Amino acid sequence: MSTASLRSRYLGDSVATASPQRILVMLYDRLVLDLERAEVALDAGDRTEAAAQIQHAQDIVFELRESLRVDAWEGGPRLAALYTWMITELVQAGVKRDRNRVSACRQIAEPLRDAWRQAAATLTASPA
Repeated sequence: MSTASLRSRYLGDSVATASPQRILVMLYDRLVLDLERAEVALDAGDRTEAAAQIQHAQDIVFELRESLRVDAWEGGPRLAALYTWMITELVQAGVKRDRNRVSACRQIAEPLRDAWRQAAATLTASPA
C-alpha cells in the first residue's frame, strides 16, 4: 500500500471514529488552514490556488451553517449570522481576489476554532 493511500485511509478512519466535538474542531482547523493558504496564494498572485482554497473554505462554512442547530442555545442565531457574513465575504474575496476579506474571515475563524477546541477538551476531560 502506498504512503498516499495509507494517509488517506488514516484520515478517513480518523473522521469516521471522531466524536461530533472533534469533527467540529477538525472543520475549524481546516477552515483556518484554507484561509491561510488562500492568503498566501493571493499574495503570490496564484489565482487558481486562491480560488480553490477560498471555495473549500466556503464549503466548510456552508457545512458549519447547515449543521448548526440555531434553536439549541441562545448564541445560535448570532453564530448563524456570523456564518452567513463569512460566506458573503468569501464569495466577494473570490470574485475580487481580496486578501483583506480572507484575512477578516480568518480573524473570526481562529478565535472560534480555539473556543470550540477548548470546549471539546472540557467535554473530553469531564467524567461521563
